[in-house]
Amino acid sequence: MATKTNGAPTPERIMQYTWGYTATLIVEAALENRVFDLLDPAPRTVAELAELTGASPRGLRALLNALLGLQLVTRTNDRYALTDESAVFLVSTKPAYHGALVRHASRQLLPNWTQLPDVVRTGRPAKAVNQNGGGAEFFSEFVESLFPLSYPAAQVLGTHLGLALACGPVSVLDLGAGSGVWGIGLAEQSPHVQVRAVDWPQVLEVTQRVAARQGVADRLSTVPGDLLKADFGTGHRVATIGHILHSEGIERSRQLLRKTFDALAPGGTVAIMEFLCNDDRTGPPPALFFAVNMLVHTEEGDTFTFPEISQWLGEAGFVNPRLLEVPALSPLILATKP
Repeated sequence: MATKTNGAPTPERIMQYTWGYTATLIVEAALENRVFDLLDPAPRTVAELAELTGASPRGLRALLNALLGLQLVTRTNDRYALTDESAVFLVSTKPAYHGALVRHASRQLLPNWTQLPDVVRTGRPAKAVNQNGGGAEFFSEFVESLFPLSYPAAQVLGTHLGLALACGPVSVLDLGAGSGVWGIGLAEQSPHVQVRAVDWPQVLEVTQRVAARQGVADRLSTVPGDLLKADFGTGHRVATIGHILHSEGIERSRQLLRKTFDALAPGGTVAIMEFLCNDDRTGPPPALFFAVNMLVHTEEGDTFTFPEISQWLGEAGFVNPRLLEVPALSPLILATKP
């Protein structure tokens, strides 16, 4: 809400937005200087961190105090320590590490966002990343960093589908596989799960590497190519479309859902993860911001509402579109092939 003093508006929120970019760059600087990693074992002073990192005491002091203001570290006397949040998500050895995503935002996204005035005026992206070539390189550089964001949701999906109780083969079609998190998360729940991953060739190299790391590479097959041209196969019990529709735009998304319907067996389930806007597009803020991100980085991309995606699912032949609450910014959208 707007800030007011004696009933008059103040510029406080405008100033917060003006300096909003600094939080990302401050966190990245701390990551690059190993601050979170070095504070994980024990609290340390500026002098101790300077000796361990080789960074300047002046620079570290300013950085640590900024992190203090961001509530990502605490300070007792002259010793800085991690908060619970930074200990889980910003230490590079932790499974939920989000640091690579911070680097992606600062190094790949921010330079393109600086062109937003021109993008709005022309309607053309600063850099179209939903096309093979440059897009494949763009995604292959950061999709592995997205694995921790969706992995808990993939586990909940597998439990909801009862995969651990499977007594026979279960074929999973992972569309726009990226890190492979959806197919891998499901494959880990049962040895009966086989995954068919579809993405651009350069991205599938990452998918295969992550599958090997997670111990399910022997149950992963890959199909390189554009989603609307690649061979999906048939008879799949589950199809996952994780954060893909927003970059495809309306018409390609509708085509993709029709093609997915044909690839599923009767009774099969499609699971879609997206940044969902509410029905009148007044929130939530992350979904609205991401729509602008799609303006900057794609030719037709956007974020959508549950009724919009439900309509496309119905047009493709799916029934019972529904939401499944998962540990993510938005719930999963599920629908069934009759």
